[in-house]
This record gives sequence, structure tokens and C-alpha cells, in this order.
Amino acid sequence: MSEAREPHSAGVPDRFIEQVKQILEHLYDFPYLQRHPLAQGTNLGINESPAQRLRRETLTAIETLSPGPGVTFRAPHARLHSLLHFRYVEGLTVQEAAHELGISLRQAYRDLRHGEESIAAILWDRYAGDLSQEPRADQLSSIEAEVERLDLHPDIIDMQAVLLRTQNAVRQLALQRNIELESTTMAENIVIQTDEVIAQQVLTSILSHAIQQATPGRLTTSFENTQTGMHLCLCYTPTAEAGQDMVSNLVVSQLLDRLGWSLKQEDDAANRRVISVVMVGHGPTILVIDDNEGLVDLVGRYLSSHACRVISATSGEEGLRVAQDIIPDAILLDVMMPQKDGWEVLQTLHTYPQTTSIPVIICSVFNDPELAYSLGASLFLPKPIQRDGILNALHDLGVV
Repeated sequence: MSEAREPHSAGVPDRFIEQVKQILEHLYDFPYLQRHPLAQGTNLGINESPAQRLRRETLTAIETLSPGPGVTFRAPHARLHSLLHFRYVEGLTVQEAAHELGISLRQAYRDLRHGEESIAAILWDRYAGDLSQEPRADQLSSIEAEVERLDLHPDIIDMQAVLLRTQNAVRQLALQRNIELESTTMAENIVIQTDEVIAQQVLTSILSHAIQQATPGRLTTSFENTQTGMHLCLCYTPTAEAGQDMVSNLVVSQLLDRLGWSLKQEDDAANRRVISVVMVGHGPTILVIDDNEGLVDLVGRYLSSHACRVISATSGEEGLRVAQDIIPDAILLDVMMPQKDGWEVLQTLHTYPQTTSIPVIICSVFNDPELAYSLGASLFLPKPIQRDGILNALHDLGVV
């Protein structure tokens, strides 16, 4: 088989190649990607943040270099794809990636640079037209500084009380614009785990935006409990000059990402605009039981876009205690561990009423799924684990 052809980087500015390298190095750091210059100035779908779009397109570019199924990852024409995948998707060091591929460290660094230039060449056609619309550097640095100073302090918060304070903050603005604020109060408390200060600032910004975009009349707010989480819905009639996209507000978008929330916007058949704030305290809780302490960081990066809480236990005994204490939504369980191995942990989990129904994904270098399933595992993933494998497994189990 002939060697695969990679995109040529001639004509791609060095500055752009360096920007792409920054994206690769921060592929699972959503706040960083949200502030990246290439995340700005592009029209977005209402269900995808700039950071999500930037990461998706970069991962797609990496997969473009794949020689296809049936080709071993150590094949010469698969080396660039394998090296990029090991280094940036799986989070291995260059030394570890070189060892996996059986090449020298010098060759690995040389090929990695070639791979980065190839990704830049793929993305150049996509982004070259947007660069003239980038915000000024001083604007981005100012936004970045403000957001970075806001440390998260999550607590159990009554969101109806937060909304009331938000409405009080914008009430004078509403009066000036002849907007009547009307709220539907739920009988039960709307309690979630979040940062109260940042949550109130986000809701104030969104409500202020809605008031300034609305025609005189009624603006309603209501909470809805859905399968995707608690929604705060704002409904109003926009003016003819109203902008179309609240989602592209850079500051609000960054703060939403910090909270793990999302924003949806649509216009209904009656030309009323509906903005929905999807509020989640945190996503599913994933317990990783593995004596390799670095694995939990890798899993955390893989699941960063799903606002998951990833908790680690470095022994079988500790894993059993933590599983009973927190009752996670899923467990990733290694087999080779000292004292109490994964097979014993798996069997013990099924003896406790509170943990017997927790889905367990066995992650092991021992490729023995039949044994795993016979002992009660929900799924089996061979090591080294990959991002898509974990995400697909959790999706199949209905966890994410």
C-alpha cells in the first residue's frame, strides 16, 4: 500500500500553525478554547458553543489523516495520525507516544511537527476567511482576565430566589422600556448545585439582553423540569431590529461553560422569541477505580464537554468504599490492581444492594470480555482506552 498523502502546509502562516498547536495542546480545556482567537467571529449553531465547534473541527481534521480501518497504528503511513492521536487525544507524553510507535524520540518530535502542520493546512481553508473578523487582542485579554478571576464556589442554591434577585436588578430597565416582567413560580423549590454569584450574573445578563431586544409588553419567565435538566425559559416578542443570537455573546458563553450550563434560542410560530437556559449542577458522576492515578485526569479531559464529575479510587478497597458513599452513575474499573483485583471488586459490587445496579465498564489490558460479562460487567473496553470508546460506552449505557 502506498503511503498516505498529507495536506501540504505551504502558504499557511506560521502564526496560524502556532494557533493550531495551541488548540491541540488544550483540546479538552473548554475555557481556554472559548477564548481562543479561532473561536471568535464565526456564525454558530444554537446548540454548539465556540469551544465545542473548535474542538470538533480539530478532531475531525486529525481523523482526516487516518489511513482507514484495517491498517495497524504502527504502519508508516499511519504514523502521523497515530502520533497526533496518542499525544493530543489520549494525552500521552511524546516519549510515551514514541515508545508505543517504536520510533526514536527525535523521530517522534519531527513527525509531530509535521502532523501539526498537516492539521493547520486542513484548518486553514476553514478559518482563513474568518481571521479578518477577530476581536482585538486587548478586548480578548480583558474578557479573559475578568472571567479568570471568577473562581467557582459551588453550593446548593435555590434558583427561584436567584431569579427574584435578578429581576430586581433589571426592574428599572424594564420600566423604562415599558416591559412587564411576569414569572411563573413552581410550588417546589428549584434547587441545584452551582456557583450562586456567577449564576446570578449570567441570568442578569440574559434577562437584560432580552429586555433590550423586546417590544413593549410582557416578558415571561418560567422554570421547566425536562429530561435534559432544569430549564429557565424567557419568552418575549423581539423588535424588528433585534439581533438574532444571544449565544454568540462571548462573556455569557464563557460563564455558561464555567457553570456547565447551555443556552438555546428559537422563534416560535407567533414570532415570539424563546431563550432557554439549561441549568445543570453537574453532569453524571463517574468513578474510576484504577491504580494508575493519571488515568482519572485523562478520563476527565475526555468527559470535559459533558460536565461530568470524575472521581478516582486507586485501589479496590477504596473503590468499594467510594462507590457505596457516592453511588456514581457509572464505574470504570481496572482489573490489574494490588491486593483486591478488578474481578473481585466487580463481584463484590453486586453483593451490595446500593451498588448492584451501577453500570460497570471493565477497562483492562486482558482482552477477556466474556469473563467480564459473566461476572456482571455492563461493557468491556480494552486498554489503552480512547476518548471515543469511553464516550460511546457511556452513551450506550444512557449515562451521557
